[in-house]
Amino acid sequence: MSKPKKIFGTDGVRGIANIEPMTVETALKLGRAAAHVFKKDNRRHRIVIGKDTRLSCYMVENALVAGICSMGVDTLLVGPLPTPGVSFITRSLRADAGIVISASHNAYQDNGIKFFGADGYKLSLKIEEQMESLISSGELDSIRPTKTDVGKAYRIDDALGRYVEYAKQSIPKGMTLDGMRIVVDCANGAAYKAAPCILRELGAEVIVYNDQPNGTNINEKCGSTHPEEIRKAVIEHHADVGIAVDGDADRVIMADESAREVDGDLILAIIAEDWKREGKLPNNSVVTTVVGNLGVEKYLKSKGVNVIRCDVGDRNVIYSMKENGAELGGESCGHIIVHEVNTTGDGMMAALQVLAVMRQRGVTLSRLIKGISKYPSVGENILVKEKLPLDKLPKMQEVKKKHEEIIGDKGRIIIRYSGTENKLRLLIEGEDHAKIAKALRELSKVAKEELC
Repeated sequence: MSKPKKIFGTDGVRGIANIEPMTVETALKLGRAAAHVFKKDNRRHRIVIGKDTRLSCYMVENALVAGICSMGVDTLLVGPLPTPGVSFITRSLRADAGIVISASHNAYQDNGIKFFGADGYKLSLKIEEQMESLISSGELDSIRPTKTDVGKAYRIDDALGRYVEYAKQSIPKGMTLDGMRIVVDCANGAAYKAAPCILRELGAEVIVYNDQPNGTNINEKCGSTHPEEIRKAVIEHHADVGIAVDGDADRVIMADESAREVDGDLILAIIAEDWKREGKLPNNSVVTTVVGNLGVEKYLKSKGVNVIRCDVGDRNVIYSMKENGAELGGESCGHIIVHEVNTTGDGMMAALQVLAVMRQRGVTLSRLIKGISKYPSVGENILVKEKLPLDKLPKMQEVKKKHEEIIGDKGRIIIRYSGTENKLRLLIEGEDHAKIAKALRELSKVAKEELC
């Protein structure tokens, strides 16, 4: 038997819309496979489908609905909603699975399909491989429910309101944001309604940027991938804090009142230190990825917080959290998982946790990050022809070893491929900026020689 075609990547299925694997044909097959996998018995089964604001979401949504319904499973359509909102709604409605149509922080021409189980967690590799096998084998071709056994599609009108209320309950009971002026950048994405609504209903004065999606402007020079915009806005409006999410709002980057960027590493540190102080940090541990800043790790360790590292990707973070009994984890890019309130990265929930710390302690965001010293870092993303095994690139390994000896234990070099794009990612941290800058120049040169 031939090996099943690989469809899933690091975070679901992703690619340029209307080009494999992000075609309506593959989406229909994925819908059929998902319906088969999550159909456990003879009762009526239901799968939630949410999306962001990309133009291509319409065609992908319809293909998924057709595939799922053709297998005798109903679909519950919630429209544009943050990825973590779909995870929550899947649990709230006791659905059998959830699907998000989104390419997260990518440009509008890309799209993706992410799956959640009934428990709101992203699928295991085993289930993804099972779905790929079902599609490749053609096993589902002969399964054709008829008459009243085909599925129906329902629109769920109160999904946004449910998520907003749930998010508001994630901060201490009775706490409000009265008197706070907050700038929020919605990235013209899935949170364009939810993010301002959450903050306003908690009492904040909210100035909203990029909440006019047109199908093609999602993440366009805005949101968490362009934090310079929220930093400018904080100064312009004399705001207490800025919040920028990405296209599907599972990431967040913040800005303090002086426009200093507060990334995922710093957000994680703020919440972890507060929980440790309050005695509510399980096992005194947090999970971050291999690219989390070394300076932040050392800071947390000085506060008695154990830092556990895992591979990049919020699915890897949550699995590591479960394995190590941690309730808090995240990534530098702003995926922050507050496990007591959600099962996946949630930009607004993470931001609310930071706002709650500010309120409880009566301090500014700049005060919360004052003692945290991040190591200087430099990096580069290189478009490659092919993702050759890194250990088969002799020049790169030689240069890497040389600079690791120069930097020593006061820094590190991370070389990895993107899980969603044909890119090599170089990241170098260290106390001496001149040393890491030189290392980056030499590594970039050999990487382009061997891979481009």
